[in-house]
Amino acid sequence: MLSSKYLLLSFMVVQGQLFLHQLQPFLFVNINDTAKIRCSSKKQFVAGGVTAQWYRRREGEAPMLIKRCSDNQRVSKVACILEGHNLTLEIYNAQRNDSGVYYCTDSYMSFLTFNNGSTLIVGDSYTTCSWVLPLAPSPHDLLSPGTADLACVVHGVSSPVQISLSISGDLQEQGLLRSLKAKDGFLVFLNHISVPVVTWTSGKNFTCDVKFNSSGKSVKKIARYIE
Repeated sequence: MLSSKYLLLSFMVVQGQLFLHQLQPFLFVNINDTAKIRCSSKKQFVAGGVTAQWYRRREGEAPMLIKRCSDNQRVSKVACILEGHNLTLEIYNAQRNDSGVYYCTDSYMSFLTFNNGSTLIVGDSYTTCSWVLPLAPSPHDLLSPGTADLACVVHGVSSPVQISLSISGDLQEQGLLRSLKAKDGFLVFLNHISVPVVTWTSGKNFTCDVKFNSSGKSVKKIARYIE
């Protein structure tokens, strides 16, 4: 009897989960504009019964709850907008300190799970100290077969940036991203991927493409294996 009740409860929990997805890896907006960060679910959102909530994580900080969508009151700064299977967090009058990674989660669950989230970049992250550097192994570092480690370093920025890595035009999956705050107060980002040695030694270009703002322009730096 107890087992039957447990199975019924588990089924109800699964039925109640929203299985949320975020399809905007990066979102750029200008200062004072409205940022719209979208989240979707296989189940349709119903007004008054939404269990989703939004968290924001800034560099060097833990995720912080900024909006419960069950409280659908439109406040001066943020609001949850329901549109069928889509849920949008609107951030009004966006400022630089609104930059960060935003996560849509389901408060119905007994524990929180965060996906890759959506990185919001407000304004321009570029500073007079900014530079981009691709890192690649030298021939002396490739004495044994296996993988070659490639990385892109972005130094001296004020907030997150979008980093894309490609091998001779083929966009790579998002690598391992690390970040730290330098002594001068600016941020440093390192995006790292591993590729087969034969891919790197075949003479293909490794391109690091970095976007700092909503202009659509980017800084590109290229490294190439030289035997």
